[in-house]
Amino acid sequence: MKTFYYFLFVLPLIGFSQDSYKNTYNGEKITHSRYSLSYIENHEQAEWVYYKLNSRLLMGVTKRSNNFRSDPKIISGSAKLSDYRKSGYDRGHLAPAGDMKSSQHAMSESFFMSNMSPQLPSFNRGGWKKLESLVRFWAKNSEIHIVTAGILNKSLSKIGGSGVSVPDYFYKIIFDTYECKMIGFVMPNKKITLELESYVKTIDEIEKLTGIDFFYNLEDHIEDELESSVNINSWTFKK
Repeated sequence: MKTFYYFLFVLPLIGFSQDSYKNTYNGEKITHSRYSLSYIENHEQAEWVYYKLNSRLLMGVTKRSNNFRSDPKIISGSAKLSDYRKSGYDRGHLAPAGDMKSSQHAMSESFFMSNMSPQLPSFNRGGWKKLESLVRFWAKNSEIHIVTAGILNKSLSKIGGSGVSVPDYFYKIIFDTYECKMIGFVMPNKKITLELESYVKTIDEIEKLTGIDFFYNLEDHIEDELESSVNINSWTFKK
């Protein structure tokens, strides 16, 4: 009944366009073919990247392009490849290349530096990669909307000539529109040793950490219910 109520009353109002679910933003709003972002010049990265994923979008077979480059849409100029060289940090995707296989254009855009954030190799290639894989698993039989980035603040260390901030923590929010449920994660930028369930947070908690109001154009009573709690048992963590 809850899922039926959602489809009957909410989806006709907000639709399924790429930018259906809106987040407040403090930076420069940029839209690419498969994802949008809010770019914060002082940190030379996005405060959030938003995109959707479903079984159809997962069917793509486009291979990684690895053509890392500055984002031409950023008016102030995005971070550069040279900012990461010899820094000890990976150019960590926010919208993963593995979620952008639907076309060569989408794959290529995923390598804009505006979609990157400094991540320790043990984190990027370990726990963060594991979470990205889990999100794809959830999308196989549903349609999910994802918002993700590093948690930005004034005390962060920086790398490169552009002054790219190094987040201490990264968050990821997943909204399953088929089952009308949300879950959030906050993970430290280091080797992940615990199970992913250990990093689950409510969306309300993530909003306090980031200062961002996520999915604000949902009806208030639905937003309040979805963002204030999470039922881990309603999500499958074992593939």
